[in-house]
Amino acid sequence: MRSMMSTCVWFLMGLLFVLSGCERDAPEGASPGATGTDGDRLEQSPRHHEWVDLTTATGRTVRAYVTYPEVSEAATAVVIIHENRGLTPWVRSLSDQAAEAGYVAIAPDLLSGSGPAGGGTESFASGDAARKAIYDLSSDQVLSDLDAAADYVRGLASTTDQVSVTGFCWGGGQAFDYACHRADIEAAFVFYGRATDAGRMADIQAPVYGFYGGNDHRITASVPEVIEAMQARGKTYLPVVYDGAGHGFMRSGEADDADPADVEARNKAWTRWTTLHAEF
Repeated sequence: MRSMMSTCVWFLMGLLFVLSGCERDAPEGASPGATGTDGDRLEQSPRHHEWVDLTTATGRTVRAYVTYPEVSEAATAVVIIHENRGLTPWVRSLSDQAAEAGYVAIAPDLLSGSGPAGGGTESFASGDAARKAIYDLSSDQVLSDLDAAADYVRGLASTTDQVSVTGFCWGGGQAFDYACHRADIEAAFVFYGRATDAGRMADIQAPVYGFYGGNDHRITASVPEVIEAMQARGKTYLPVVYDGAGHGFMRSGEADDADPADVEARNKAWTRWTTLHAEF
């Protein structure tokens, strides 16, 4: 029986690899990317952006960046979880892109209060310093911070009750964990992040969608095991592996000198992300 299940799992993985290579090419401009630089995009954006201070259930203050779409009715909200570099201009740029696609996006700085003199991401001297601090964060604190962000956007007059969570790299792993923690999210989108512990998967209620690079074996090698573990618990986990793409293709795929495989993966992943959100 186990042998049959393993065969089915690998067949499914093979199908996903084929689909990732055969998806209809995204039309030019489907994945807008940054304009010149991330900062340029933010400066030129016509959409409303603002910083807010969130208070968590433990009384902690978390700074968050909120972007609003130009729409005529309430929109779905998305919580964006940054990489292990913290809340960088790229993450804020991606939040603006989410707003451009029609969603209210909130990106909490999970390093709030962890930097020099109690600062956040912006207070660290380097990306390496921010990266070191991020791995000192407790899981309970991260989940509490994300709860505050989800509750804030759900409570806005400009949003519906629908809230999804999307994470990248380290944030992708946190998005998977959050699906275990929070039953009322619409979906979790995991971009090249590690999976949650199998023992916690039984608590997942929302569908989990994975986005992985074919040349990111450190992360992607575990996908077949995650498929099997999620299926065994009756959970929805739909990963796509983009052939030839590396780790972090959503960021690297925006660069002027980007590898073509990363550009293609970014375009296809962005189209998939927006299409899935439109189905809520």
